[in-house]
Amino acid sequence: MPLRFTSFLAATCAALSAALFSLPAHAVLAVGAKAPDFQTEAALGGKKTRFALAEALKKGPVVLYFYPKAFTSGCTVEAHLFAEATPQFDALGATVVGMSNDDITTLQKFSVEACRNKFAVAADSGGKVIKAYDAGLMMVPGMADRISYVISPEGQVLLAYSSMSPEGHVSETLKAVQAWRARTPKP
Repeated sequence: MPLRFTSFLAATCAALSAALFSLPAHAVLAVGAKAPDFQTEAALGGKKTRFALAEALKKGPVVLYFYPKAFTSGCTVEAHLFAEATPQFDALGATVVGMSNDDITTLQKFSVEACRNKFAVAADSGGKVIKAYDAGLMMVPGMADRISYVISPEGQVLLAYSSMSPEGHVSETLKAVQAWRARTPKP
């Protein structure tokens, strides 16, 4: 009997975990909403820096993508994909920044190894930015869900894309930035 119960418990836990992690991500900030401003510690190319949304928006739109945890498989894949696409975002005048609740020391390494020195990753150790963007993982408050936003230079949300799969975030945000650029030619 104990062996059956243990097997049943293990199967139930596995099924529950699979169900929880297959739930669709969510994004509450709607297109057209005002994006909350923030400043935070960040890492770029292994060095500590500051990231201020208001400053970045002066240069063009910002692709702000939230991810759960540095160096996990999905988050590393997503960082690689954004790193590969960074030149395309740059050509359109957009800034890419990743955001998680990882500490700055971890992000310094992640910015080199996964982000390939192409874009900044910001530390939200208190989860304030994650909360402001309603980008928290439902089952783990304070940890980011996988949600990407494109924010116009005027501070408006142009796109809110949520999916726990790392694939799709780059293509969807790139399409939104391209559409913005088509409506807003370079001066």
